[in-house]
Amino acid sequence: MSKANDPALKSWVEVPANSDFPIQNLPFGIFSHGSELPHVGIAIGDHVLDITILSRGSDLLKGTGIDSAVLGKGTLNALFALGRAAVTQLREAISELLAADNPQLRDDADLRKRVLLPQSEATMHMPVFVRDYTDFYSSIEHATNVGKMFRDPANALLPNWRHLPVGYHGRASSIVVSGTDIQRPSGQTKPNADEPPVYGPSRLLDFELEMAFICGQGTELGNRIAVDDAENHIAGMVLFNDWSARDIQKWEYVPLGPFLGKSFASSISPWVVTLDALEPFRLAGPTQEPQVLPYLQSSDPANFDIQLEVYIQPEGGEPHQVCASNFRYMYWSMRQQLAHHTVNGCNFNAGDMCASGTISGHTPDSYGSMLELSWRGSKPLDMPDGSQRKFIQDGDTVIMKGFCEKDGLRIGFGEVRGKVLPAQP
Repeated sequence: MSKANDPALKSWVEVPANSDFPIQNLPFGIFSHGSELPHVGIAIGDHVLDITILSRGSDLLKGTGIDSAVLGKGTLNALFALGRAAVTQLREAISELLAADNPQLRDDADLRKRVLLPQSEATMHMPVFVRDYTDFYSSIEHATNVGKMFRDPANALLPNWRHLPVGYHGRASSIVVSGTDIQRPSGQTKPNADEPPVYGPSRLLDFELEMAFICGQGTELGNRIAVDDAENHIAGMVLFNDWSARDIQKWEYVPLGPFLGKSFASSISPWVVTLDALEPFRLAGPTQEPQVLPYLQSSDPANFDIQLEVYIQPEGGEPHQVCASNFRYMYWSMRQQLAHHTVNGCNFNAGDMCASGTISGHTPDSYGSMLELSWRGSKPLDMPDGSQRKFIQDGDTVIMKGFCEKDGLRIGFGEVRGKVLPAQP
């Protein structure tokens, strides 16, 4: 186990109990403060460590070999392009500086004041520039539920589902950082099977509880990533809300799949948690039957025990939990997703993003979308204020949280939230 992951490790920075961001986490993000331009920071407790100023104003990060210009960029793309080993080395160097018994930064009051600031004073930005984005469909519970609703319940999964990670190429430019308002989309729907389609605001707006991995070191066109090398190309993970207009989606998806029902917005959490920080929570995924083809086979555990929660907060009200799921349910691992994505020679670039698809568990309270939680609207959810929800209403804020917890150690992702505004007239 890396020293940076030691559950006994303490920091001289005060970290509140049950914080998502102890010294064992140290996720990367892009933030600004005051009139500063956006640049690289690391979360520690309720603070942001400004590693851009730290690298420019001292020699404390010199041993990492990472140029301060890389850390001064407005995205994490350049840092992640250096590869996982470089990011690991930087994280471990920061861990040493923040350790309780290290006086280098702790006892330098002037430098400490310049590089450590409250998260409440920071504005978070998109952590990466996403050139390409793929959304997978990798939860067998979710795929089965949708198959039961819209196809033959006895044959809910399509013939290819257990043989390959199903995915589609999504809209990268409409991925936004947590806190960005989401406007209800308009489009064509066909509410009545025997009548022509109509145009108007989506009436069946939904969330999808997902996680996404961000590509680090890229590949050239024509090259493949082996399944057991895939994690060397993954910089880290974020929470991902794949907003969906179910009525638009239902009418448009035949024959080519998702389009306007998905492309209007997806929301991500601002802090990128590294796979190194998640290592203590690694576990095996579900048994895959039938056995997958050799290029998708991996003997080592490839999933992570990440607890996931979804809340709906009506306008003026309090958040109400509607879902509790877990990333461990993923049938197809990130390794397999990336190996399959590149088996044809598709190239990847630093900052490219791959989302998991809706993460649903075995029980109704673990379903990762309103489509499933309300079972196509036939079982409305009761809210504390006396209202009900079949789908998301204007004024609702959807909040997703994620964290790992074991042996007194908690590694969290913070949250991703978005408020739904009315459609444009």
